[in-house]
Amino acid sequence: MVALGNGGYQPNIATFGADQFDEEDPNERLSKVAFFSYFYLALNLGSLFANTILGYFEDEGRWALGFWASTASSFAGLVLFLVGTPRYRHFKPTGNPFCRFCQVIGAAAKKWRIEMPPRGEKNNLYEVNEKKSSMSDARKILHTDGFKFLDRAAYVTSKDLNNQKQGLHDPWRLCPISQVEEVKCILRLLPIWLCTIIYSVVFTQMASIFVEQGAAMNCTISNFRIPPAGMSSFDILTVVIFIFVYRRVVDPFVIRIKRKVSKTDTEGLTELQRMGIGLVVAIAAMVSAGIVECFRLKYARRDCAHCEGSSSLSVFWQVPQYALIGVSEVFMYIGQLEFFNAQAPDGLKSFGSALCMTSISLGNYVSSLLVTTVMKISTMDNTPGWIPGNLNWGHLERFYFLLAALTTIDLVVYIACSKWYKSIKLEGKCVGTSEEDSFSSV
Repeated sequence: MVALGNGGYQPNIATFGADQFDEEDPNERLSKVAFFSYFYLALNLGSLFANTILGYFEDEGRWALGFWASTASSFAGLVLFLVGTPRYRHFKPTGNPFCRFCQVIGAAAKKWRIEMPPRGEKNNLYEVNEKKSSMSDARKILHTDGFKFLDRAAYVTSKDLNNQKQGLHDPWRLCPISQVEEVKCILRLLPIWLCTIIYSVVFTQMASIFVEQGAAMNCTISNFRIPPAGMSSFDILTVVIFIFVYRRVVDPFVIRIKRKVSKTDTEGLTELQRMGIGLVVAIAAMVSAGIVECFRLKYARRDCAHCEGSSSLSVFWQVPQYALIGVSEVFMYIGQLEFFNAQAPDGLKSFGSALCMTSISLGNYVSSLLVTTVMKISTMDNTPGWIPGNLNWGHLERFYFLLAALTTIDLVVYIACSKWYKSIKLEGKCVGTSEEDSFSSV
């Protein structure tokens, strides 16, 4: 039930909130960018509530009160959402995007033997009208040369002309060129999306391996014991603080630098650049965690049957790795939300937001697979392996450094994909930056 609720709620609430801003209005366009930052801020404030208040109820064994508190907060959110209903902007549904995607693939496959005209001759490509796309009220996407084999779906053959004269139209044989461009946009997004999954693997460690590492450290201050899972509060606080630091300090500073270099460039870091910086900071987080683990083992008692609290190294040495993860989140996840929303065609905005959420989910699965694979390989010679039950007998630092290496490789692939990527081009404007300058300054 929780997974079903989050799956329907998070992608759509981000898209619905973004729909409240008119991209043609300069002021509202800036407000839309700010919305994604505050949306992610709200998610982290909710996590802070869960880690503190609900965590306290859990430690006290007051489970029923914790569930009622969660129910009350959900109900309060629903009431606030419904109160604003009269003022919301609503858009008509545009149909099943999966069906539209399959129509283009099917129509192109049926015409795979047809010889297309030379580049530049696009008069034989079908379109419903000149101003709007094939979806009602959607902005028209300009024709591009990439994935040219898909243009066959919009190529008007003699059979299609005969069907038009008879008033017949088969969407599984002939698709408007704007519909074809929608599919091209989605295909261009997929390489970028795949590169974000490794980052989500790094992010997942905060709720799993980081906690195990913290439990094996000194978690007491005087007579007070700090729950290892509570250290994630430093990640949340970093996100909350750095969102404001980025918007008020970093972004204006970058804009001033760009204005000195190029008089016409008045924008800050692009979404692709921010996502790349997020990967760099994630690498630093894994290196930091690996170094902390090396020192934890140095001060650990190896003869303990259980590793909990066996090292004299304070758990607060984990703060840098949690803080670095928080900084990387601001760059990566907020950049992701903005990027996929801006680059997804009208009518497929929720799909773009869903890509961001799916990346996080797949990161959990890939992380589990990676841990299982590492343990299977590292225990082949009858050794405890890298991540045994007692961390004092293993080499957790090697796992952290492996993640840093994998993220470095992912960063290289990501830069290549970013340079290849072509932004969506709408009639009269280009959303985002071109492939030549989208990642040039990272």
